[in-house]
Amino acid sequence: TMLARTLAAPLVLAAAACALRAPSYRRASPRLVAASPTGTSTDLDTLTFLTPDLARRVAAAHGTPTYVYDGRSLARQARTALEFPNAYGLTVRFAMKSLPNRAVLRLFRSLGVHIDASSGYECRRAIAAGYAPEELSLSSQELPKDVAELVKLGVVVNACSLAQLKAFGEACPGARIGLRFNPGLGSGSTGKTNVGGPSSSFGIWHESLPEALQLVERYGLHAHKVHTHIGSGSDPAVWQRVAGLSLELCRQIPTVETLNLGGGFKVARTRTEVSTDLAKVGAPVRDAFEAFAQEHGRKLKLEIEPGTFLVANAGSLLCRVQDMTSTRGPAAGAEGHDFVKLDAGMTDILRPSLYGSQHPIVVVPADPARDATAPESAPYIVAGHCCESGDLLTCAPGEPETLLDRPLQRPEIGDLV
Repeated sequence: TMLARTLAAPLVLAAAACALRAPSYRRASPRLVAASPTGTSTDLDTLTFLTPDLARRVAAAHGTPTYVYDGRSLARQARTALEFPNAYGLTVRFAMKSLPNRAVLRLFRSLGVHIDASSGYECRRAIAAGYAPEELSLSSQELPKDVAELVKLGVVVNACSLAQLKAFGEACPGARIGLRFNPGLGSGSTGKTNVGGPSSSFGIWHESLPEALQLVERYGLHAHKVHTHIGSGSDPAVWQRVAGLSLELCRQIPTVETLNLGGGFKVARTRTEVSTDLAKVGAPVRDAFEAFAQEHGRKLKLEIEPGTFLVANAGSLLCRVQDMTSTRGPAAGAEGHDFVKLDAGMTDILRPSLYGSQHPIVVVPADPARDATAPESAPYIVAGHCCESGDLLTCAPGEPETLLDRPLQRPEIGDLV
């Protein structure tokens, strides 16, 4: 990665996208259903922190595809998270799997944001970026083989299954441990991002609490934290309900000092989506912590783990139109499309192909002279560079196998996107 500070007054972080160009990919044949073309020039997406001139300068300096991040936007979101309502202390942990860029990690650390790591490798990466080990919390589907070494360094570990808890106890008898539970409820923007409830493998099932406590006692562990996380893009009402269920787990473990409620806060990427209001969703949770303290005499600290919330709208994938083709004509009829092919795709931005996620798409003319003219728009399908028919950036919401034309400024080969 590289830090490009000289390109604009705002802090802009640029990193080569490291696209995996694999021409030998086997072509898939998902069910692709055409949607009706819609949109006018007023429906065009617009740039946020980038300008056309800055986009061209970044591309000239770093090539395409390139990830570009806006430091001001990252800092603004971090400060919003740090103001989350709490009763007795708050730690905000960045879910670094969402963006493990070293410059971004350093920025967040300078603002007082700690780390939620999902693997031992992420722990090592965060430490290399300047984080102190005690600022890291590890919750992983796979307990690292070097967990004992990480614990000696000071990393806080959350056991995410009974088997993990047993293995941790054998490797680190007498150590402090957090317990990640599946509270019985889940919520996510899609089924693929729902990590709670009976259909999810994440965490110790809440009814297995007695077995977990037996293992804690067997290995002399100190269970100081309860951790729950129900999904990415979760429903705020469900999130608040899970907070109550999690406090009940804390009640049954008298040594617990901290409750980590995870993250998954919704972020609006398009004009039709709505972001979670952290102040609004957090106020009832703060009240619940205060009521718990009055009833049980324990003032629990709160942890949250935003990832997408901090970074989603603070970054852009800058790429280039490398080809265009059309299937419009008498033979195709209404099923024909105009296609824009990029030099990036699912190797660089997987969410549309995986979840049917919606992202703004803006054409930036390669020739600055075209900036001054009123943009003409037309409907296009934007495709990636992989030899996979599912490598799409313009799929229908929540339906990665359904094509949906997107109104774009008429592009030319060589333009930036």
